[in-house]
Amino acid sequence: MECLVGFVPAAATAIGRPLLTPVAKRKKRCGLRAKLNDKDDPLLQAAITGSFLRFQETHRPEPLLVDPYAGCFVPPNIPMDVKHHTNHYCLATKFIDDKLLSTMNNIDGLKQVVLLTDGMDTRPYRLNWPTSTIIFDISPERVFKRAAQKLEDVGAKVPRSCLFLHVPLESSDLQHDLRRKGFNGNRPSIWNFQGLPVTALASFKEILFVVSSLAMKGCLLLGEFPTSLAETEVGIMSDTKIWMDKLFMSNGFRVEVIDYDEVAKNLSKERASGEYKNVLFVAEHLRFSDDQMETWRKEFQRVEEEGDEEGFEEL
Repeated sequence: MECLVGFVPAAATAIGRPLLTPVAKRKKRCGLRAKLNDKDDPLLQAAITGSFLRFQETHRPEPLLVDPYAGCFVPPNIPMDVKHHTNHYCLATKFIDDKLLSTMNNIDGLKQVVLLTDGMDTRPYRLNWPTSTIIFDISPERVFKRAAQKLEDVGAKVPRSCLFLHVPLESSDLQHDLRRKGFNGNRPSIWNFQGLPVTALASFKEILFVVSSLAMKGCLLLGEFPTSLAETEVGIMSDTKIWMDKLFMSNGFRVEVIDYDEVAKNLSKERASGEYKNVLFVAEHLRFSDDQMETWRKEFQRVEEEGDEEGFEEL
């Protein structure tokens, strides 16, 4: 899954430079490391941008959502505009929050949540998950580690009786690693795709393949699809919906596109104007998981063997 990351650091170039003292060398190395980890890291910057939008929404007079931990990712003294209309991202975040919890509370046995994120998703800490929920986070390793340390520093904790597990996006086999961490394809699950750095359609198809292989029939995948991946003319939503329907159906999902304006209306909010480069969606999985198929194959084999034994005894 390394191709999902989409950002490859430029190769180092050897250039002449003055000789440095040991102290100067240490300072130089520290400065370069800080620079590469912050402004020059597009994955980190994208995650911080999402955190800032949640932080800003939290401090509005009547916030759509409250994220008490987003502030630990935001640089100090950053200017905010808390009077603006609610942006698309926060509308989507609120919709996803509510859909995750309502679905889990209404389906018996649904205890597995898979979050495909930018590494700074605070849902494991700020949502009121049902008892015994297992939360899997798939995100860039370096961003997740940085975020985990900051969350630990501010005392963030997942709800009691819940389990939070991280699987690096850079994994060469996400299916294997999810199973190794305890994911069970014979049990219901719900999946959220928001913020995961995918820059190629082939990479998104890989994600759909992973979900389709692991999720039971009837499970949901919801989130925001980047319109930059759509092979349609930019700005024509009807064409994008048709294209998405074909894409998801070919991978075993029936997809519904959710209108941001409708979400805003249902929440009694006004959506901010301007173009947005994502499409909000909810997709239902129509196929059986690999684990379901294997379980039924074994059961069918057992019934056949028992039938052969009974027939042999009658003879």
